[in-house]
Amino acid sequence: MSEPASISYGIASRYASAVFEISNENGELSDLETSVNELSAALDASEDLREVISSPLISRTEQGNAIAAVAAKLGLTAALSSTLGLMAQKRRLFALPQLVKRLEELLAEHKGEVTAEVTSAEPLTKEQSEKLSAMLAETIGKQVKLQTTVDESLIGGLVVKVGSRMVDTSIRSKLNALQNVMKEVG
Repeated sequence: MSEPASISYGIASRYASAVFEISNENGELSDLETSVNELSAALDASEDLREVISSPLISRTEQGNAIAAVAAKLGLTAALSSTLGLMAQKRRLFALPQLVKRLEELLAEHKGEVTAEVTSAEPLTKEQSEKLSAMLAETIGKQVKLQTTVDESLIGGLVVKVGSRMVDTSIRSKLNALQNVMKEVG
């Protein structure tokens, strides 16, 4: 992680921990999960929202008003809404994507889930995703949520990352390994 990304993640982690603890104490974790999903979708969908949270040209007051309007529109939990307001006051809304990511991690951890990053040469079918998820759950012993991406340069096969473990069964990696062996021979 680069230094600025690490700093943003550190800031976001502290806010996320506070929101998670408050929501847990109030028995609102399912509401928090819904709010986090809504906020994540809004960040993905709205270029204007990403601009508001990252632009140094937008004043604290304008950022605060904008994020309050977004929170109200999305129906975010009180704990998350007030945290976003505090982040706006402190000029820390730039860390909002990391806050969402960290909250997703805390919620998944609480539910006993792990996220597997799966990269394939072509999109996985629903059946393939379900089989892979079941197989990983059996291996890991926890419920597995797949985060899939497509990378056509793999040619075929999969690259699966769960935590610090990675399994690369792609044709690209096998061809690279073969190429290295050929270099050693000749």
